[in-house]
Amino acid sequence: MARRLVGTLLAAIAALGVTTAPAQAAADFTGVVALDNCSGSVVRLPGSAPGDKALVLTNGHCVELVKAGQVIVNRTVTRNFTLLDGSGSDIATVKSTKLLYATMTGTDAALYQLTTTYQQLEQQYGSRALELSASRPVAGTEIRIASGYWKRIYACRIDGFVHQVREASWTWRDSLRYTPSCNTIGGTSGSPIIDDASGKVVGVNNTGNESGGRCTMNNPCEVDASGAITVRKGINYGQQTYGFVPCFGPGTTLNLSLPGCEVAKP
Repeated sequence: MARRLVGTLLAAIAALGVTTAPAQAAADFTGVVALDNCSGSVVRLPGSAPGDKALVLTNGHCVELVKAGQVIVNRTVTRNFTLLDGSGSDIATVKSTKLLYATMTGTDAALYQLTTTYQQLEQQYGSRALELSASRPVAGTEIRIASGYWKRIYACRIDGFVHQVREASWTWRDSLRYTPSCNTIGGTSGSPIIDDASGKVVGVNNTGNESGGRCTMNNPCEVDASGAITVRKGINYGQQTYGFVPCFGPGTTLNLSLPGCEVAKP
């Protein structure tokens, strides 16, 4: 998982006195947040109203290593997020008091509800949320992965879709595989995957194969429909997010029984 070894990375960078230099796009960080261990973004649904409480999207494993088969819904929790402006500077600390959803089953995603509305974010901080796309992306799409933790933006394309990505005890379905220039590192977990043309969020960055291991922690593998396994050392993956759009009613209210909501349920 891409939040892996954040402390080790920081120590190594400090010791060497150097910084890593992944591919970056000339884009901004509007709507992007930093967590204490991961990245994330403030997102809105296509039908969100200005007075709705804002949502933060990140990975399930940025909440905790959620057990396979487990789904967390409507948990009372206080968590702070550092909101960035377009240039990547810190502009505010926003707070959540509710974890609406988190799982590592079928996908690796979590959604927090902030105490702040979309209108308040705009009026108080000049910030806007990123919109969740309601459509499945297509292979070849130019994307940006914006990490609030590292304040870096990676640019690449969607290389294709993976029937299953398997890592240790977790399995994620219909995952996004990136072209090699999105060489994401620890701390980029939870970063929004943004369609470069539309500016909408099509996924959430979550893992990559570090050392060529086969289906082990930090070394996910690909499993096709026939069960054949492929290992791609150095390749990174994300999870699609369009499936969350049908799961919300008015007022950013999570309702897993709504028609078309097919995410994992408790």
